[in-house]
Order: sequence, then C-alpha cells, then structure tokens
Amino acid sequence: MSTLPEYVDNLPNICGSQPVIDAALRAHKGRPIYLKDGHIDFGRIRSAFACALHMHQPLIPAGGGDLSTAEVISNLQHMMNNPGVGDNHNASVFHWCYKRMGEFIPQLIDEGRQPRIMLEYSGTLFHGLRRMGLNDVFDNLKRITCDPRYWHAVEWLGCPWGHAVAPSTPAQDYRLHVRAWQHHFAAIFGTEALARVKGFSPSEMALPNHPDTAYDYITTLKDCGFLWVLIQEHSVERPETGGGLEKRHLPHRLVCRNSRGEEVSIIAIIKTQGSDTKLVAQMQPAYEARSLSRWELAGKQVPPLVTQIADGENGGVMMNEFPPKFMDVMRECSGSDVPAMGATEYLEHLFAMGIKETDFPAAQPIHQKRIWDRFTPSAANASKLPAIIEALKKEDHRFHMDGGSWTNDISWVKGYENVLGPMEKASSLFYERVLKPKVAESDPRYRNALFHLLCSQTSCFRYWGQGTWTDYGRELCRRAESIVIHDFK
Repeated sequence: MSTLPEYVDNLPNICGSQPVIDAALRAHKGRPIYLKDGHIDFGRIRSAFACALHMHQPLIPAGGGDLSTAEVISNLQHMMNNPGVGDNHNASVFHWCYKRMGEFIPQLIDEGRQPRIMLEYSGTLFHGLRRMGLNDVFDNLKRITCDPRYWHAVEWLGCPWGHAVAPSTPAQDYRLHVRAWQHHFAAIFGTEALARVKGFSPSEMALPNHPDTAYDYITTLKDCGFLWVLIQEHSVERPETGGGLEKRHLPHRLVCRNSRGEEVSIIAIIKTQGSDTKLVAQMQPAYEARSLSRWELAGKQVPPLVTQIADGENGGVMMNEFPPKFMDVMRECSGSDVPAMGATEYLEHLFAMGIKETDFPAAQPIHQKRIWDRFTPSAANASKLPAIIEALKKEDHRFHMDGGSWTNDISWVKGYENVLGPMEKASSLFYERVLKPKVAESDPRYRNALFHLLCSQTSCFRYWGQGTWTDYGRELCRRAESIVIHDFK
C-alpha cells in the first residue's frame, strides 16, 4: 500500500503525485485482477448480473449564516445541523448507507457465499465524511477494499472527483476531476487498490454527444488507465442505423470521432432502463438475468450481463428494503448458474475465452449519425462542423449536442446560464493563470485553487432549479475565481 498522505496543507490530496499514480497503473496494466479469486465457473453459467451503488454528497458554502463567508462543508453535515428541514432527518441513515457494505460483504463471505457489488463514491463525499469525523465509514470500506479475504467481491469504479457532468464541463477540467479522484482514492486505500479500478462511472450517467467533447472525454478515460465506462442505453446509438442497441446486455465498443477525423474507443458496459433506485434496491437485475440464457458473440456462446446502478442512499426503498433483499439474493445466487459479478471480472472471463475488444458491437453517442451523414471529419473540414450542427438544430428541435444522461427530462445546461457563466469564467482563469503557465501541481496555491474549482462544478448546482443550490454554485465559482486572481497575479 502507498504512503500517499490523505491530506496536504489541510486539503484532500487531489494533485501533485501523478508519477506515483501513473507508475501504479502501469505496473498492473493488462494483468487479470479477479479471474483467479472469483470462484465462478464461467463456462457453466447462463447469465450474470452486476449492481453498482453510487454515493455522493456535494460540498456547499453552508457553514455559517453569510453565504460569502460560510465555511465549505458537506451537505450531509448541513443535514445533520438542520434535522427539522425537509428530509434532513435521514442524515443518520445516509451515514449507515455509506458504510454498510463493509458489514454485508464480510458477513456473506464468512458464510461461504459469493457476493458482488460495485461501488462509486465521489471525492466530495470522501472529503466531507472525513471532515465530519465519520472514520467508521473509512474503517469499514478499507476492510472490504484492502483485506485479501474480501476485496475480490468489491469492485470500485472511478468517477470525477467533484461529481461534474462531462458534456458541460471544460475538457481540461474534467481530466483534472478524474486525476483528482485517483489521487484521493489512492491516498485513502493505497495505490494497489487504485490499480484495480478499471471501470468508470460518469456522474448523472452523462455522455457527451458533441464529437469533439466526446472524443476528449474518452481520451481522458483511456489516458487515465480505464478499461471500460458505464453507459446509459438511450445515450448511444448504432453507427450504421442511428437506432437503439440490439444486444444491450453485452459489452459494446464506444467509438468517438472528432471533427478532425481522429478516433478513440473504449469498452462500454450498458446500463439499462432509467435511474429508479427501486431497480437496484429490489435487485431487479438478478431477476432479469434469471430470464436470460447465453447469447452468441464472435462465434462463441457467452452469458449476458444485466447491469444497473443507482444511488446507494437515497429513497426509502434503498434505505430500508435494500439490505435484506441484497442479502437474500446474494445467498440465492451464490454457486448458481446466474451469479452476481463485477463488470471487470466479467470482461476478464470473456478475454480468457479468446474474445477481444474488437469483437464487441460498436456504439456511438446519440445523434451523431445525423452529423456523419452530412459531414466528413478531417482537419480541413473541422471548421464546418458548427454550421452543420446549427442547421440540424433548426431542422429538428429534438436534435441537440447537450449529451445524454440517465434522464431525458432534465438538462444540466438549459436554464442554468447564471451558473454556467461563472463556472466557465473560473475555468478560463484557472487555465490562463495556472495550467497554461504550468504551475507545479505540488504548489499549495495550485491545490487550493483546484479544490475550489472542482467543488464549483458539481452537478447538484444545476439540478434543483433556481434558488439556494444555484446560489451555492455561483458562490463557489466566485471563490475559485477570487483565489486564482489573488494567488496567481
């Protein structure tokens, strides 16, 4: 395990150790992680299912009465400080939700069962929990992440540190989010645990569909060592028809081309249906998987994988019904022909059969076929893309380049210009005064400015409509801008 400090200059360790991170990822690149320890007879099973829990609390300027001077604290802390407001009384249950997998997994394994769960925790949640002194959460999570008896049952997924949405976050900042999360995770759990993180879970299941933004997004994930990304089924299309995916329970190859004709691809694990926490809380993927049998892929018969992710703490069903349901289903499926699996474990078994990434069916972000029908990407043609996009928007109001996500009903762009403007201004200042001059990432000024920039880009500030949350977002942008101006003259 690494000796990276979890905190540096009283801030979470989110930058400054990139060579250590890169070395850890290189040392384990291409090596199977779960193949030997999973004890699943992949040749015998007919299907499998994977469940992931997404955990997040934003950091907000709510530690005081004056918004301009209030301490930045976890929303969970704010809930605990104000139990009589809304559903804030759930704060103590949320606390238990963040640590309970550290109880369930050891219990099941000690019973001789074969549980599986995928976990994704935002960096703002990690920081908030630690600042609140909720060290029991970390004790429980370290047990199932680092103990050889248990870690094979738990697959961690990477994510943007500040819960930023990829389509509307500047590309250079999104890369900083991903690298910040890797730093923070390694500082908590060690570089060996980080090297096992092969899948990426995007906040709000957001996938850019603008060709240049999508290309930059996938390039970032590849450069940061990720093998696969979780994708919402209705945020992608088949390249040849522009229609929906046919075999959504098989891995796909997400192909992204930019306006210059450059191409990048990554494995996509398809998350089906919407984001209803009831689907995971009631273990729907397990029951859907039981209705399936093997499918053909590259001339071989392989088990399909039913995959779902949901908030791990929100909603009465997740808080109350999930624990007994999870325990029952994990006991039932252990040793059966429809087991629970992690997505990386599943992929490793496919690779062991001789299946390659190029064997997976192709997918591309939604609405791109309409672009490629009219536009040939190349360095010479790149400047013509904006006009093509504007023409398509005028022809069809449903056509957009805002990206796809878990919902078709909520936009993280429309109506939030008063947040996006300050966010883009803070980002531009950070680029001009910090990134462009190549200020050392180990510089305390860099870390402080980065922390505030990443906090300001949390999707929560563009979800609940105008009001308190947009005020939070604008204030954090103001602070990020002020720090950059003051510290980097």
